[in-house]
Amino acid sequence: MNKLIILFLGIFAYASCLSQTDQFADSIRKAYRIPELGYAVVSSSKIIDMQVLGVKKINSPRIAEINDKFRIGSNTKAITGFIAAQLVKQNKISWNTKFFDLFPELKSKSKRDYHNLSLLNLLSFRTKLFPYTYTYSEPTKEQFTGNEEEQRYQFTTWFFQQKPVSGKDSINFSNLGYIAAGLMLEKVSGKPYKELVKDLGKQLEINFDFGTPNSIDTLQPWGHDKDLNPEAPNDNYKLNWLLAAGNINVSLPDYTKFIQLQLQGLAGQSQLLTKEEFAFLHHGLTKFAVGWFWLKDENNQLFSYNIGNPGTFLSKVFIFNEADRAYIFFTNSQTNETETGLNILYDELKKKYGN
Repeated sequence: MNKLIILFLGIFAYASCLSQTDQFADSIRKAYRIPELGYAVVSSSKIIDMQVLGVKKINSPRIAEINDKFRIGSNTKAITGFIAAQLVKQNKISWNTKFFDLFPELKSKSKRDYHNLSLLNLLSFRTKLFPYTYTYSEPTKEQFTGNEEEQRYQFTTWFFQQKPVSGKDSINFSNLGYIAAGLMLEKVSGKPYKELVKDLGKQLEINFDFGTPNSIDTLQPWGHDKDLNPEAPNDNYKLNWLLAAGNINVSLPDYTKFIQLQLQGLAGQSQLLTKEEFAFLHHGLTKFAVGWFWLKDENNQLFSYNIGNPGTFLSKVFIFNEADRAYIFFTNSQTNETETGLNILYDELKKKYGN
């Protein structure tokens, strides 16, 4: 049989098995040039809708699969914050523990503005650290030596020596606080950050991993940059430095377990943390608490959310705890079109499933 006919029949069979909502999502994916799109709508007790559509790499025949892994960028922060809350509950650290109480050897080398930073300050963006991202040219890889943990320690030493930002706003959106907080969690637990994440994964039956999915397996999704160029397998040392702020990858079905845990916890249905402890993580401070932004929508409903954009993937999650509903979006592209497409799909899903 002609290869073109086989391909056509495959596409027809694929399309015919999609629900109306899936077909709408796939039309958005195509219209806004998103290679692979995953979305899920969940309650605390069930998965209401979940689908992964498209291809793992642009102009590739590799069809998306439900267990594909996506880099979640800053959605890592909620995972880091959750691990911190567990260690606080175990009395291994407190929210008020100061960074330099655990690392006194670095205090004299650091700017005075940073001397009183606590774990909570670092995890809630209440610092004067500058907003470092993976796009910054400094510092260079050659400035640091050793393994990942040793490099993050040296990186932290470096950024505490940099000039503080000015301004009166109590919230300053910087990834660097999470790096310093990650060091604190490692210190009090005696475990590397990756091991802490893996331990959480075992608790929740989630397979968390790190870095670009295709660096572990080239048959996993490839990320795509703002020009839709696919990102080849690599080990980005800057994202390794930013590990606790944004370098986890995970499949959509696994990530839904973490989000369902948030809904359960906010409803007082989790044994891991109390209802009050979950509420503190999500809404305990103005605008951004611990790993979560929060707002009230046009109906005065409180919701928490975050967005992950590590350069070649885009992920979004919205949690409406009073309505017992959450919306999750994963893509393997980070373009303006991807952003627009996800906003349209989000609005459509809210109309269908409510919030």
